[in-house]
Amino acid sequence: MNYSPVFAWTPSLPELIIICVVIVLLFGAKKLPELSRSVGKSISEFKKGKEEAERELESMKEENTKSAEDAKS
Repeated sequence: MNYSPVFAWTPSLPELIIICVVIVLLFGAKKLPELSRSVGKSISEFKKGKEEAERELESMKEENTKSAEDAKS
């Protein structure tokens, strides 16, 4: 048996429907669009932060390469 414990359980369609119904009951139908918007904004902010960190790492690599080349000269 070669499987990852993370993927040991995959919800089927009836289970997904039950989960959705429970979410609607917990938050209410009026609150779900607001909740979805806030999740979307959070994901967007996370992506922006990730891209900014990647750009910063790339510029640091370029600076290190440039300073290493200057040191050789």
